[in-house]
Amino acid sequence: MTTTFLTKANDPMAERIVLRTGEALVEGEKDYLCAEPEIVLGELDGPVGHALAQLIGDQVKGHTRVYAILNSDVQVRPATVMVSKVTVRDPRYTNILMGTVQAGIANGVLDAVRAGDIPKDKVNDLGIIYSVWLDPAVLQVAQGKLDHAALFAVHREATAKVIRKAMRHEPTIDWLLENQDQVTHYFHQQGLEGNL
Repeated sequence: MTTTFLTKANDPMAERIVLRTGEALVEGEKDYLCAEPEIVLGELDGPVGHALAQLIGDQVKGHTRVYAILNSDVQVRPATVMVSKVTVRDPRYTNILMGTVQAGIANGVLDAVRAGDIPKDKVNDLGIIYSVWLDPAVLQVAQGKLDHAALFAVHREATAKVIRKAMRHEPTIDWLLENQDQVTHYFHQQGLEGNL
């Protein structure tokens, strides 16, 4: 009788992406041009898939969950569910979020696949839960004056960046331990300076 020991080289489960997390920030020239996604990425037959199904099936007023799409009837892979960090109350905000921002996110997901950050052969097995920030200040920009091209670009870049960071486990624990005392949370600093 021959005993075979599983190693990373011969264990099919070693290639599983059970759950990865990521956060990123990309800012444009104008204040409302800011994307700060937070994601959970993993196998659809694991905790991420279960949570993704729950989110789609349990809609909440003001926080509608939708798939990232290139356009109606063109959902991207991996399946990506967008969840707004802001309670949506305004039809114009909804149209910007479910238009320009959604398209930017969808393109960023595909950019991550193209770059190899998400293995192409795993796109049908993975899901992404994408917590999306669209600055409510977009509503203060006059209709016709909003820079949709820049807003699209910021969200596209942030999406590719957050996926890359999640898949590479960035920042690493070594970087965090080395830089802990050099990184100050922006809003904490604002509070220390009496600006909040």
